[in-house]
Amino acid sequence: MRKTLLLLVPAVLLGGCTWGINPDPGSNNVRTVWSGDVSGCRDLGKITVSVMDHVGPFDRNDIKVRDELQVQARNSAASMHADTIKPLADPVDGSQPWEAYYCGNHMPGPPPPPPIQGSPQAQPPSSQPPQPPAQQGGGFQTYPTKGG
Repeated sequence: MRKTLLLLVPAVLLGGCTWGINPDPGSNNVRTVWSGDVSGCRDLGKITVSVMDHVGPFDRNDIKVRDELQVQARNSAASMHADTIKPLADPVDGSQPWEAYYCGNHMPGPPPPPPIQGSPQAQPPSSQPPQPPAQQGGGFQTYPTKGG
């Protein structure tokens, strides 16, 4: 029992480690597209990253391994001047391939939410050019009250 306890203590302590993998400056601007259309983006190349997925006989937490792989892929993408990454496969033995893209203004992902009824965006399009919104006095925005 004592030997088992001595083996479990290091495993528990090491299970919380991130192994010093931190986001680099600029990698915060790299988005991850898990399942989306990147057809309007320019393909910059493949990135393969790897981390330790086990320590001795103990497997590391799968979520931590996946998180570290994503951080490393974003770091590599930032150095390639990419702004979007997409996984090509699931991690295997602590390694995962990614594709890096430059999407610029065309950002793949879910469509924007529909406009709120009564907002200027909910109006049908007109043939006249859009006018800037009218300035309301004092710079305060008013909202309708509940039930009214």
